[in-house]
Amino acid sequence: MFDLTGFQRDLLYVIAGADRPSGQQIKESISEDVGEVNHGRLYPNLDTLVERGFVNKGQHDRRTNYYQISDEGRTAISERREWEERYVSFDE
Repeated sequence: MFDLTGFQRDLLYVIAGADRPSGQQIKESISEDVGEVNHGRLYPNLDTLVERGFVNKGQHDRRTNYYQISDEGRTAISERREWEERYVSFDE
């Protein structure tokens, strides 16, 4: 997961926290936190996550795709959180 961009990691977390969101739902969710995200930025990054195996892509209907975290994506998030915890711990 270290070779993903910060934006791609953020997308992965948004997808993991949702139930098969559409691209539009992901766009709306992430835009609340990072500001306006255009299609030209969103969809190529979603495609990268799919190509890398972190996310599965399917169809709600003929016009709407959904995205779902894969087992590999869950493992990557878990490993990333463990790595972060080694360096950033606020326990005293």
